[in-house]
Amino acid sequence: MADARKSGIALIVGSMAMVITMAIHPRGHVTTADEAENMARMLIAVHSLALASVPVIFLGTWGLSRRLDAPDRVAMAGLVIYTFALIAVTNAAVFDGLVAPNIIRQIVGAAAEKKDAWQVAMRLNFEMNQAYARLYAAASGVAILLWSVVIVRKGQLSRAVGIYGCILGLAIVGAVGSGLLNPNVHGFGALIFAEAAWFIVVGLQLRSAVQA
Repeated sequence: MADARKSGIALIVGSMAMVITMAIHPRGHVTTADEAENMARMLIAVHSLALASVPVIFLGTWGLSRRLDAPDRVAMAGLVIYTFALIAVTNAAVFDGLVAPNIIRQIVGAAAEKKDAWQVAMRLNFEMNQAYARLYAAASGVAILLWSVVIVRKGQLSRAVGIYGCILGLAIVGAVGSGLLNPNVHGFGALIFAEAAWFIVVGLQLRSAVQA
């Protein structure tokens, strides 16, 4: 199987996994031990899927960058920045999917005098998750912008997807920089869906490309 085809499949599979993660991500508050346990298990499950998708997406973007590579190394710069984004989103997923479940269980099961301390821990965990989510958003937006500029300039893939990527990348960076992007479940979900649309289209084009 040609490298471009493998990379395209990796982009599609990894992006779909991220979309599924955000689509089934649990929402709301818990008040009972049973609700806390259900929430904890769901958080672990969906974020395990997200974590599993990270190396898959990396392999896809590595193949994309190789295909778009030129002496100016703009595409490879996109890969370096996106790798930084993947490290950030991995940390965000760990805080929300592996640390938060244990804190939720502790809050529900703790004695009254210890609940406040666990609430503080939960707030700190939330702020760490949000910071890494914002970092992912900014870095991924820059990476998509760089890849899209190369696509538009070189024409190896559809210029339409390159134009969409340029608009998307600028919009993401602008939204993060202005504070308009709130990386909660809804805001981060919208970001993931918009980026997944770009990655899936690019993946489909790579999948059908003839490797030189």
